[in-house]
This record gives sequence, structure tokens and C-alpha cells, in this order.
Amino acid sequence: MTKRKNPAWSPAELYRHLNDGRRFTILDVRNQEEFEAWKVEGKNPIETINVPYFDFLELESEDEDIAAAVARTLPDQLQDSLPRSGQILAVCAKGDTSMYVADGLRRLGYQALNLEGGMLAWGNHYETRVVEESSRLTVLQISRPARGCLSYLLASAGEAMVVDAARHIDIYTKIASERGWRITGVFDTHLQADHLSGGVALASSLGVDYWLHPYDSIHPDDLLPATFPFRYLKDEMTFTLGGVNIRALHLPGHTLGMTNPLVDDRYLLSSDTLFISAIGRPDLGGRAESWAPLLYHSLQRVLALPDHTIILPAHFSHMGEADEQGCYCVPLGTLHESNEGLRMLGQGLEAFTAYILKHLPEHPPTYDDIRRVNTGLLQVNEVKASELELGRNQCALSHGKTA
Repeated sequence: MTKRKNPAWSPAELYRHLNDGRRFTILDVRNQEEFEAWKVEGKNPIETINVPYFDFLELESEDEDIAAAVARTLPDQLQDSLPRSGQILAVCAKGDTSMYVADGLRRLGYQALNLEGGMLAWGNHYETRVVEESSRLTVLQISRPARGCLSYLLASAGEAMVVDAARHIDIYTKIASERGWRITGVFDTHLQADHLSGGVALASSLGVDYWLHPYDSIHPDDLLPATFPFRYLKDEMTFTLGGVNIRALHLPGHTLGMTNPLVDDRYLLSSDTLFISAIGRPDLGGRAESWAPLLYHSLQRVLALPDHTIILPAHFSHMGEADEQGCYCVPLGTLHESNEGLRMLGQGLEAFTAYILKHLPEHPPTYDDIRRVNTGLLQVNEVKASELELGRNQCALSHGKTA
């Protein structure tokens, strides 16, 4: 019996099409709440239709083929909303349901494909881009496009350091192995709230030092200390990585322990302190008004760096922020006018604090448990870890939010 071919895009293929600005339509068959919380986004707006799967699936009998039922019932639900020309990508949570939907659409004559693994696989997809690759220093930016999260691999003279590792640590060990690097240290800029850190697990698996500022080793709500050993980061501490120096700058505001590496006096891994289009939010510890002045002074310290300093954030807001090489990086000097949060510094502390309080997004309820996991106070399995990480990061101020 010949196996039916199910045309599909892998998450890597989806990323390529999004990055190239390719036009296609998405039919997302998850429930409305899941869809509103997190959807596929690209450089350009994507025509997206959300119709929950159970709204149009009505089997006439237990023996009816699911794809046939989709082909029979779907036209009444979607009418003329689906384009007859162009490709349609069916999307669900794990890629199973959407496979049948895509099959049903093809039976109706549509050019339909399935997203392999669904939003779960899309959320766990990684891309690697080279920021710099020279005889003395390599800087790799590793992104999770679906979540807008960025981490870094720095290398010099065969030694490597990982900064803000995501929980899928194999991506870092694989790259290091392929390039012949030895990872000698793992550095977390702060206690992450939007995603599960792989820092402790990576350092433990390699038997190397894990670095964190002690202020961020305590859960801000539970006031309980981290359950794992770590090396203390201090302001102006200097690391030597091969032939390159890395200076640790303690820049509190997003968290009390936020510490940003300045690499070779050229690259500031600005983490959640400063993004390309926004600045970090100081409220995730529940102290927005008292931490806003800390962020104000930290950003003033960043602005004192040379304009040619390249800003490498821990998150991006949308794919359009990437440069032609697909890297999320920008000289500090170009942000003086384009970044609204930085512009507000010139109006003084009082106006800056008012701006912060006016533009705070809602506090995602999962962030408290993510920090518990990241301090070792809560253990979760892979299923729960994936649930906690559903959706894009929300670590920046929201320009659309008003108090």
C-alpha cells in the first residue's frame, strides 16, 4: 500500500520563508485563546485565519476519514476567506490535527501544507548567525525565532563562553564540537523570567563555572535562595577568553542583579537592559516604581559607552529588526534617536519613571514559576517546561500599553 504523501514545511523551512518575506496564508486551527496568546509572525504581515478545529469537524460516522470530513465541512465555515491561489500553511499545536486539515484542503483544490510539529516545534526551533568571525574573536548569535529569544556563543583561541543559554543545551555543545572549541564558562546575565535557562545544566554537564550575580540568586517573590552553586559576578569583573577581554557591567533595573558583558570593548550583550526598539521593564520583581531609577542610571551608563559599541540584546520584538545577515545588532549611536526609551532619559528621572509606569505590559502569570525553575526551587518535566515557555517573550516595555 502506497503511503500518502503529506506536503509540509519544517520549522527551518518556515523560518526561511518568513525571513525571505514570502507571501502565503496561515490557517491556524488552535482554539482562539491559544492563537491570541501566540501566533506565527514574520518580517512582513502574514494573512492569518484562525478557525478552531472543532468548529468545522463533524464526522458523519466513526469510520469517516478525517481529511474527508474536513473537505466536506470546511467550505461552510470558511466560505470565501481562503485564497484559491497561493500556498496555505495549516498550523496546530503539535502538527497532527493540521496534517488532516491540510489534506482536506488539498482535496478541495487548495495548495495546502502542514507545519511539521506544529507550534511546539516552531517554538523550539533555533537559528545561528555570525556577528563576527575573525582570527581573534568569534561572536555567534543563537535565536529562537518564534519566541524572540537570543543567546550567544563567544570564542577566542579555542576557548568559548555561552551567555544566556536556552534550555536546549545541545545547540551549544554541538556548535562548540563542530568548531573545535572548548566551553570554559557559562554566564547568565540575570534571573530569566520569560524562558527556562539552560545555564546551570550546561555548566554542570561540562564541569565548568556558572556565573550569576548574587542579587539574582534569590527568587524575588518567595525570597528563597537558589539551590545550586554558582560563581559570583561583580561589577567591573574582567574575564579573559583566549586573547579577548570581557568586562562585566552591573546594570540593575530589569532585575537587581542584571550584569551585561562588554566583549573586547566593542560588543555589549545588553540582555534585557536595552533592546533595539525598546528598553527593559523593571516591574517583573514587583517593584516597578523603585526599580525604574535603577534602570534610568544603568541606561545612562550604557549611553556613556562609545557610539560605535554594538548592542546585542537578549530579545527582539519582530524579525524586521534583523540586519541583512539576519543578526539582531545595532551600533549604540543609532539608538539615540530611534529608541524611545533612550530618548526619554533626556527628560529626567521623574519623566522617565512616569513613562515606564505608563507603558508596562501585563505581568505574565507563568513568569513566577519560570523564575522558580531558574532558581532550582521548582522541578518540571519536558511537557511542563514547554507549557511554561509557550508564547513570545514579554520582557520589554509595550509602546501600545497605557495606564
